[in-house]
Amino acid sequence: MSFNSSDDDSQQRFALGFLFALIALVVSTVVGVVVYKRGIAQAPAAKAVVQQAADNAPVAAAAPGVVVTEEAAVVVENGVVKFYFAMGRADLAAGANEALASVVQGVAAGRQAQISGFHDATGDAAINAELAKQRALAVLEALKALGVAQDKVELKKPEATLASGSDAQARRVEVILLP
Repeated sequence: MSFNSSDDDSQQRFALGFLFALIALVVSTVVGVVVYKRGIAQAPAAKAVVQQAADNAPVAAAAPGVVVTEEAAVVVENGVVKFYFAMGRADLAAGANEALASVVQGVAAGRQAQISGFHDATGDAAINAELAKQRALAVLEALKALGVAQDKVELKKPEATLASGSDAQARRVEVILLP
């Protein structure tokens, strides 16, 4: 049996190329994981700074016509508590309990609260309607957590759940006190 030197060189080059490719894959995976984890670790810190700023801002003093971003927010306008939601989410914004304080006081004084959910025009209408319902239920749960009895809260499906305004403004739940 004779060995061809060209075949050996070719096999060695293939093995070395494969080994280098494998090392590059491992190194890029490790770097990617480290970058991803650092991004996750820094995101809560940045969110905490934004949260602290939001906690220091008076929720009830929001001006009418406030610009709503694609993030969750809560605004009190003319006695109506408006919860705005991020796309595809039903998470309440920071400051929800503070914004609901006037509703809790009104219910304690014998009034009834009414919750209505709206959605935007993006995506499937049936999914959006269900999401609007889930958002309204999230607000109901917040009220219940603040001590409001469920029989003091009415969930009302609006005649038109597709709201006007920008998509960010349309994705909302409104809470009002009935007379």
